[in-house]
Amino acid sequence: MKQNQTATSSRRSPWFKIGVIATLVLVVVVVFNVIPKGFKTTHEEIGTGKPAVVFVYDPNFTSSHTQTEQMNAARRQVGDAAFFLIARVGTPAGDQFQTRYRAASSDILLFSPSGELLERDRAVLREANIVQWVTAASDAL
Repeated sequence: MKQNQTATSSRRSPWFKIGVIATLVLVVVVVFNVIPKGFKTTHEEIGTGKPAVVFVYDPNFTSSHTQTEQMNAARRQVGDAAFFLIARVGTPAGDQFQTRYRAASSDILLFSPSGELLERDRAVLREANIVQWVTAASDAL
């Protein structure tokens, strides 16, 4: 009787392992699809044919987290129709951006596809407003 149980369990073992591995792979894929994409902190995309939304991110402000959530939601709606970028306070690229555009912490700026500064506002700008900005900038082509 014990020989039958051992033979049966060894036959099921490869399928069980394959099932566990497939489940783990599926979980990893789902987790990576749920995690929002990060934002680039370089600004060379400004003026390269698509509107660009740039947020001056200051980790000391609680509004920065909320604003990035709203930007992620807007990015899901507009897809690749615009660039969504961060100018992080305290970094060389972020400080250079702030100086060039006279931007303060928690400012959010919209650039035309040609790189012209079109709009400026303070965080927190809601998803719908960001989508409106991007749509208007795209229509202005």
